Amino acid sequence: MGLLEGKHIVVTGVLTDASLAFAVARVAQAEGAALILTGAGRGLSLTTRTARKLGAGVDVLELDVTVPEHIAGVREAVAERWDRVDGVMHAIAYGPPATLGDDFLGAQWDDVAVAVQVSAYSLKALADAFLPLMDRGGAFVGLDFDNRVAWPAYNWMGVAKSALQSVSRYLAKELGPRGIRSNLVAAGPVRTMAAKSIPGFSKFEDIWDERAPLGWQINDPEPVAKACVALLSDWFPATTGEIVHVDGGFHAVGA
Repeated sequence: MGLLEGKHIVVTGVLTDASLAFAVARVAQAEGAALILTGAGRGLSLTTRTARKLGAGVDVLELDVTVPEHIAGVREAVAERWDRVDGVMHAIAYGPPATLGDDFLGAQWDDVAVAVQVSAYSLKALADAFLPLMDRGGAFVGLDFDNRVAWPAYNWMGVAKSALQSVSRYLAKELGPRGIRSNLVAAGPVRTMAAKSIPGFSKFEDIWDERAPLGWQINDPEPVAKACVALLSDWFPATTGEIVHVDGGFHAVGA
């Protein structure tokens, strides 16, 4: 019996089969979960094509977390298919080009606001969408990048990740009495479409495997996916507000 046998899991953020979200969906499905994927905007058709690689029966629904009408719409669409939601995977992040790169001071609020809304407030938006369908408890799990220190080129996206961490803690506080957990997985660098959009990403690649005590494979999303699936399961019933590092131990050592 799989870890997610009989569970209904919504996975956001799938674009291609190289995305971390797709790896989570694949492992969740292998562990028995029924899946619904969400996509948005121009990426929706790409999500739909990628979903076919998971086989028949995986629906794709439109959800742009910046459009309030989508929140109620996706909830109604899911309710037509399932009587409940057991877990939601948050894999949504975006920052305009000005929020990344070498000029931290150059970004203006309009760009920063987009990064914070899409990358952090979106976790609360997912709670708005799916809490009415989580009357038996459940779990929110989000993909994170540890932002206890400043990283080259990550800039305002790093600030947005700090906001995501705070949102997750406050959701944990609010939702705990309802038996719903909120946790994040701080992943090491994995070579995905999203990673390629980060200027200077190669700087992470060059040092991670060398410094991580367990080593690190930038082309292998499986360790991150397995951690996310474990947190979506019932195997962490008393863990919430946590940031689980899946980075080969990089975060634990100095230079």
